Amino acid sequence: MLSSFKGLDPLLTVLDDARRTLSNAARASRPAPTAPTGEMTGEERRLAGALMRVNHVGEVCAQALYQAQALSGRSPELRAQMAAAARDEVDHLAWTEQRLSELADRPSRLNPLWYAGAFGIGLVAGRISDRVSLGFVVETERQVEEHLASHLDRLPLQDGRSRAIVEQMKADEARHAEQAEQAGGLPLPTPVRWAMRAAAKVMTTTAHHI
Repeated sequence: MLSSFKGLDPLLTVLDDARRTLSNAARASRPAPTAPTGEMTGEERRLAGALMRVNHVGEVCAQALYQAQALSGRSPELRAQMAAAARDEVDHLAWTEQRLSELADRPSRLNPLWYAGAFGIGLVAGRISDRVSLGFVVETERQVEEHLASHLDRLPLQDGRSRAIVEQMKADEARHAEQAEQAGGLPLPTPVRWAMRAAAKVMTTTAHHI
């Protein structure tokens, strides 16, 4: 009987992780980056809120991906690496949640959908092989890094707070990609990379508004 309950431990952990991710109650282990922030017009605040909502969706998806890959990874080393990366992403999740609140804006109403889709993708990647799973991390983080760079070009110059958060997120994502590549991540086929970009485009465009 005891062994049956132990077998439920991974499932209970996944459910608890999902609850915490989707309840807007993330707790960061690092203080949120900050910088001097000036007055913004209503239009600038709405733009900053929309961009930070998109970034928050990205962190919801990152939690789902890393949690699924940690669950489905075959080696203890990979599972530990994914769990460590997920902890970094919790900081990002908490920072973007906090900034959305400061901007009097809200997370995406479709977060449960984004989470479920990303979790499924992470499970598939993890089931194929650890090196494919790592390769998926490399490509995902590189695309996220590009996406964050584009947000730095679009965020109002006066919004130093949001810009500081995005800068630190960008640096962390680059580090995750490098670590996954050094751990043996396989380059993904070109069609897969294109499909990932197309899916990300749908997500970011939708999350900007909903």
